[in-house]
Amino acid sequence: MFTQIQAEHLKPYILATECEMNVSDAVSAVREKLLEEEFEILGDYSPAGEDTRRVLIVTHDELIDAVQQIGGFAGFAAAQRIACTWENGSTYISYVDPEYIGNAYFQKNYPFVENNIKAVSNKLKTALKNIGSPRFRPFGSEDGLTPNKLQKYHYMFGMEYFEDVVELNTFNHFEEAKSTIEANFNDGNNGTIPVYSIEIPDKRLKLYGVGLSGERGESHFLPIIDINTPKHSAFLPYEILVMDNEVVMLHGRYRIALSFPDLTMMTFGRIMSTPGDIEDYMQSLVER
Repeated sequence: MFTQIQAEHLKPYILATECEMNVSDAVSAVREKLLEEEFEILGDYSPAGEDTRRVLIVTHDELIDAVQQIGGFAGFAAAQRIACTWENGSTYISYVDPEYIGNAYFQKNYPFVENNIKAVSNKLKTALKNIGSPRFRPFGSEDGLTPNKLQKYHYMFGMEYFEDVVELNTFNHFEEAKSTIEANFNDGNNGTIPVYSIEIPDKRLKLYGVGLSGERGESHFLPIIDINTPKHSAFLPYEILVMDNEVVMLHGRYRIALSFPDLTMMTFGRIMSTPGDIEDYMQSLVER
């Protein structure tokens, strides 16, 4: 089964296991096993407020080391997402394929951190293989994408690439950027939900995971795009990255398409406002 994950064409997610536990019990079991493999639990939440979904966000020394080696926008790769989703009378445990997202976020530098990313893949498999019935089946795209295409990914002509980030704001220094974001989280009036944060030592990088509530948030766009089984619950939460004195986010037309590469133009058209809506949410976090 594991060789299937290493195939040339990568897919966004891995369905690790299927179990009869409810979502809450599955999360507890997953949490325990991840800790045994030396993952650090950063946070968890229910996307779109749905009690049928929970996402655990973790990191690992291997991920931190990889980001430290490359720096910059690679900070978006500092966290790994594992989802427990109730579907068809079972709880599906899935996660973002580290090699898929690693090729997308480290790009041409992926060979320098490949051993780190494969180590994370192996540790996730070890952690999850004894919960329920193992599957370890890639999903999220019918044909998948080659590493080369992932490193240069965009949805179609005229759409954004990884490096075409949205620049949300510039501050006087790193500490001011962080304190502004955290103060706005605490205000609680902008529809954003703090899910996790992780700071990369010695790099002036800090990644924040942000839940999006309200009529333009996750409960609006997730039911439109997440229509297949297994669900893409590990798509969320969305992130913003502090890089020294700048705060950036991945463009919605990149981040959503990367997570749903088979999304049709018709469906994309139904969430045409969503990239801008997400930017508005994130902009509210960086206002002084």
